[in-house]
Order: sequence, then structure tokens, then C-alpha cells
Amino acid sequence: MKVVLAQPRGFCAGVERAIEIVERAIEKYGPPIYVRHEIVHNRHVVERLRAKGARFVDDLAEIPPGSVTIFSAHGVASLVEDEAEARNLPVIDATCPLVSKVHSEGQRYANQDREIVLIGHAGHPEIEGTMGRITGKVHLISKAEEVATLKVGDPDKLAYITQTTLSVDDTRAVIDALRDRFPTIVGPDTKDICYATQNRQHAARELAMGVDVVLVVGAANSSNSNRLREIAAEQGVPAYLIADADALNLDWIKGARAVGITAGASAPDDLVQDLINRLGQIEKIELETLPGITENVRFRMPAKLVEPAE
Repeated sequence: MKVVLAQPRGFCAGVERAIEIVERAIEKYGPPIYVRHEIVHNRHVVERLRAKGARFVDDLAEIPPGSVTIFSAHGVASLVEDEAEARNLPVIDATCPLVSKVHSEGQRYANQDREIVLIGHAGHPEIEGTMGRITGKVHLISKAEEVATLKVGDPDKLAYITQTTLSVDDTRAVIDALRDRFPTIVGPDTKDICYATQNRQHAARELAMGVDVVLVVGAANSSNSNRLREIAAEQGVPAYLIADADALNLDWIKGARAVGITAGASAPDDLVQDLINRLGQIEKIELETLPGITENVRFRMPAKLVEPAE
């Protein structure tokens, strides 16, 4: 069996930064460190950090007064920030800088008295954070079909922004629909979909074209991992989202001579290696990695974690 790996795959710079923030905070301040929501959408990452002394909570009220608190990579609403300040919680913000960029863009448009169309998935933490960062009117849509029923105040005072982990193709269709109906709308094309998401989607498409089945390592609640599975399936091959090697269903690879593997931006590489090893236990494999983009992006650490401890 040939096993073909997509390139790039797995951790992006924003995820690496968020995990390193938690690890550095534990090292500097000592456990426990409290993290609002999962730092990234991957159970394995969360469990490993929990073992080191991280405590994950859904509500700031669960955090003891004075405890070091970290906001997840997905970002938070301004009200959450205000609540943390009111409770005197020392906060370290692990919001991905590319998500913060979307927050800034949205508020800049709101300051121009524009209504904002936010393209994204309801209920996702990034969307909740983004909507809670913009003081003006925000309309949330996820599909091009929703544009026709959008009710806005002034069609000439509109802007749009996007969730960073969407399908580039789907988002482009929504933007095209918005521009058709509202010719004067302003926004960033698909530039707000982060570079890592776009790179992984392109690699997944290339991967799917040369294999019989695609396995996407990632969590069920990971938006970017789900998009990778959908993109692979759109190429006409079976594609499955798999949490780890233990979740492999042998029926998925029955009769396959070439199995493609990629991984969402919050999936550690050792989970990919475990899956490769599992396939190798089933039958002899020939491993190949596709040529692709090598990412060298690194995001700066928060100043609190760079300064020496007092």
C-alpha cells in the first residue's frame, strides 16, 4: 500500500504559538494555569496540557481570583475581556494574530458606519469572539444562498469579513454573491482566510487527486479539519475525518492501493505518525510526501512571557 502525505499539514503558526503560551505560562507562573475554552480544537493537545497543569474552563466564574488566565487561539468577545479585568484576573491572550487582524478590520468598517456581513459558522468560538468585538450591526451568514434574503439598512454602507478557517472556494462563492447583490460592498476578497488554511486546502486537493482514499487527522469540532475532508471528498474520493489511529475503520481502506493522509492545523504530527504506523501493521507500506509549501511563519510571544519572572 502506498501512503501519501500532504504538504503542508498539521500545526500552523497560530496553534504552535497558543500551545507554547500555555506551556511557558505554566513554567513561569506554576500550575494551575486557567484557559478559557479549549486552547485549540484537539482533545490530544488539551489532555497533554492538562497533564502539565492547565485547567480548561467554559466560564471565567470558574477561575479563582488572581489566577493566571489564558484566552484561546480563537479569540474572545470584548465583554469577556472586561469581565476578566473586573475580576482582576491576570490575562495572557493567545488569540491567533490572524484572527485579531479580522477583529481590527471589522471594527474599522464599523467605525465607518458600515453594517458588517460576517461569513462564518454560527456557534464557532472564533465567530462568537469576532461578533463580540464589533460595536456595529453584524449579519452572520455561511452560504451564498443566504445573501438573497439578507436585510440591511443601507446597501451602500456594507462591508464583509470572514472566519479564518473556511473553505476558500465556498467563501469566494459567498463573496461573489454579495458583490452581485451589493456592488458597493467592501471587503478583503479571501485574504482573511489564513495562509495556513489556504495552504492545507490546496495540499488536500492535490493529495486527493492521486489516491484512492483520504484520511484527515483532526477533531470533529475543528472547522479547518472538516473543510479538508470536504475538499478531498469534492475531488471524488472517499474522505474521512479521523481523531487518531485508534479510530481507523479498516473498511475505509479496503482495496485501496494508495491512501492519502493530511491533518488539520490543530492536529499534532505524532498523531499522523501513529496512523502511518497503524497502516504499516496492516500491510507493508511505501511512504511518500508530496511536494508542497514549506511554512516558516512564527508569531511573536506575548510580552509577559518574554520578560523574566519577577
